[in-house]
Amino acid sequence: MAATRRTNKEAPARPQQRDARRRMIAGTIESLRIHGASATSVDRVLADTGAPRGSVYHHFPGGRTHLITDALTAAGGSMSEFIETITRENDPETALDMFVALWRRTLVDSDYRAGCPIFAVAVETNDDAPEFAASAAAVFARWNAALTDMLSRHGLDPVRSRRMATLTVAAVEGAIALCRVERAITPLEDTVHELQVQLTNAISASA
Repeated sequence: MAATRRTNKEAPARPQQRDARRRMIAGTIESLRIHGASATSVDRVLADTGAPRGSVYHHFPGGRTHLITDALTAAGGSMSEFIETITRENDPETALDMFVALWRRTLVDSDYRAGCPIFAVAVETNDDAPEFAASAAAVFARWNAALTDMLSRHGLDPVRSRRMATLTVAAVEGAIALCRVERAITPLEDTVHELQVQLTNAISASA
């Protein structure tokens, strides 16, 4: 009976524990978007999310490094699934428009404060946590693979497909950074216009 009472007492807490973990992951992603990895601390995430301090080492026994790594995995997975879907179901020009639309909304809705959490980690050294760079590299590789496959299906040779995929990711991520410092959407609009020209010309030349 004692064991039964203990189980019954614990059961209602589990949804709350899962909710605390989700809130901390979401709060960490948002902090990475705005502040970067170096300024994302456990204290900041707790203050922003209202999650109980005791939940940190329950869900993230590795502390800050564990928390940020899990946040990168969550953000990278969600964004990668989106990119894989739009590149599988659309032509390159449409897929690029949809990809850029996501960042346009993010920038404008956040008043140019929020960028890409993966890029935010990639541009920092993080010598004390090399797993951050490894996580970011894995996400970018997944994006490049999806874009490369799409371009190959539309007639580009494998080498050109890979190069155009790299150019697209690098150009859009760089444009997002410029938008944030200039507090304007123009760098992203200029970049997508030129990328669309490059894509159209490359696909036409391969036909």
